[in-house]
Amino acid sequence: MSPIKAVVLDWAGTTVDHGSLAPVGVFVELFRREGVPVTMEIARGPMGVHKRDHIKQVIELPEVTARWTATKGAPPTDADIDRMYAAATPMQIEVLPHYSELIDGLIDTVAALRAKGIRIGSTSGYNREMLDVVEKLAAAKGYTPDCAIAASEVPQGRPAPFLNWRAAERMGVWPASACVAVGDTLVDVQAGRTAGFWSVGIARTGNMVGVNAADWAALPAAEQEARLTRARAALTEAGAHLVIDTIADLPGAIEALELRAASQGA
Repeated sequence: MSPIKAVVLDWAGTTVDHGSLAPVGVFVELFRREGVPVTMEIARGPMGVHKRDHIKQVIELPEVTARWTATKGAPPTDADIDRMYAAATPMQIEVLPHYSELIDGLIDTVAALRAKGIRIGSTSGYNREMLDVVEKLAAAKGYTPDCAIAASEVPQGRPAPFLNWRAAERMGVWPASACVAVGDTLVDVQAGRTAGFWSVGIARTGNMVGVNAADWAALPAAEQEARLTRARAALTEAGAHLVIDTIADLPGAIEALELRAASQGA
């Protein structure tokens, strides 16, 4: 049996929705409706955290707060954040079916890991209502993890460890050193580390590159390499033990971590 007992996979950008496009589009639209538009880059900044925290972090950026205050005549408040978060849920649910494709290699990766006796958990920055939709769409296409934990179900979302710990608890897997967290954002990586898990970053298909599969394929090779280099460096700096390009590369990464875990007596 593998010294690795479970992997805990993120959703958007890691297992579904190449480029993690569904969440960012909603945040851009939310701020546009408020008369305080933000760029895609700004909207992507806090990706991976609980969606209310995401809105809060964007709205508290000095440049966004300044434009909000100039537009509305007063600084943003917690009530504004709550109102925008309430509006975000139906908006997100509406667009999710358009960004529900499984990322290439996912089904084979899950089968390969389960053949080794490794459990498959999942966590998300989506709330429970959103994640219910994502789970149903993924199940119809053949992906059903052993558990799926939403950010609204734990005391704090990423980079806190609680999502990963709840997934491990739900699967009955311990110690933490026998678990691997896999995700495409900096807070995914950080949450894996704070939980005491091995932490694997996904560079190509997620938030750090931010394009769908067709647009990625259309990029010149030099641009692809430049984006990958930046993504790999950022994920490594955030604390990833390993960085891979896509979920299809995870079985090889698990083999590398198995060797490291065995050498450390994990």
